[in-house]
Amino acid sequence: MAGTPDLRASDADRERTADVLRRSAGDGRLDPEELDERLTRAYSARTTGELTELTRDLPPPPSPVPRREASRQLRKRYGGLLFPPLVCTLIWLAAGATGAFWPIWVFLGCGIAALAGILGVDEHDRRRDRGRDRRRRTPPPPAPPGE
Repeated sequence: MAGTPDLRASDADRERTADVLRRSAGDGRLDPEELDERLTRAYSARTTGELTELTRDLPPPPSPVPRREASRQLRKRYGGLLFPPLVCTLIWLAAGATGAFWPIWVFLGCGIAALAGILGVDEHDRRRDRGRDRRRRTPPPPAPPGE
C-alpha cells in the first residue's frame, strides 16, 4: 500500500491485499497454510503499513491493459467479421432487396466465428497447433555409437 504506513486501512485496501495474496498462492508463491495465515492478518490489519508488510516479498500485481489498447485489440480481432455481412447487405440492397434476406447466412457465420473467439475456441486451436508444430520440428535423437 502506498502512502503513510500508519494510515488506517479501509475494507477496500484489505480486499486488494487479499486478492494479491490469493493470486500469489495461485501462482505457487505461497503454500495454503501461509496463505491462510496472511489472509487472517490482512483482514485484521488496522493500518496500510501492516498490509504492505504482508505483500513485501511478493511481486506487484500486473497492471491492467489500458482501455484504449483493449479497444484496439478488440477492433483488430473482430473488426473483420463486420465487413462481409455489411458488403453482402449492400449487394442485396443494390440488387433491389427482393426475395429473402440471404445475407442473414453471412451474419450467422460471422456471428459463430465471433462467438468462437469470445469463448476462446480459436485460442485453444492455436495452442494445440503450436504444440504439434513443435513436436514436428524436434530432431530425432542421435543414434547410439557403434551402429
